[in-house]
Amino acid sequence: MAHETDQLLQTFRFQVTLTLDPPPADSGSNLLGDGTFAECSGLDLESEVKDILEGGRNNAVGRRVGRVRLTPIVLKRGIFVGATTGTADNAMWQWITGIVNGTLPVSRCDGHVQVWNTARTAFVAEWVFDRGLPTKVAGPTLNAKTGEVAIEELHLVHEGLRMGAS
Repeated sequence: MAHETDQLLQTFRFQVTLTLDPPPADSGSNLLGDGTFAECSGLDLESEVKDILEGGRNNAVGRRVGRVRLTPIVLKRGIFVGATTGTADNAMWQWITGIVNGTLPVSRCDGHVQVWNTARTAFVAEWVFDRGLPTKVAGPTLNAKTGEVAIEELHLVHEGLRMGAS
C-alpha cells in the first residue's frame, strides 16, 4: 500500500559497475565500466513450474517449482574518446576478444546495477549479478546523415541475480 511519502523508483537515475575477476594481465585495473551506461535491460528471473498429475485427482493439478531461467543482461552506452589517449575506450572489446582468442584464465564479470533516489544522495535499489560472461559486443550503427551518439552494446550471461536495497 502506498503512503503519502512513498516515491516511485525512477529508471533514469542508475549506475552500473562492472569488475573483472581476475583482472586482465595487460591491465592494472579490474574495472570494466562504472556508471557510463545509458540503458540496462535483462534484470529478470523466471522460474519453471512443473505440473504434477496425480492419479485419481482429476479436478486439480499439483504444481512444483523448477529451475530458474536467467535472462542475459544487455547494457548500452555511448562510446567515449579518452581525453589523454584520443582514442575510443575498447575495454569491452578487449575482454571478449581475449575470451575468443583463448586467453586463460577467463575473466568473469561481477556487476552492480544501482538506482539513485531523486536527490542523488543514496542508492535505493540494487541488483547484483555474478560471474558474467560476454556473449555479444556490438559496435555502433554508423550513419553520416544523423548526428547521433555512437552507442555500443554488451550482452552478458551470468550465474545469478539478486535484488535488494543498497
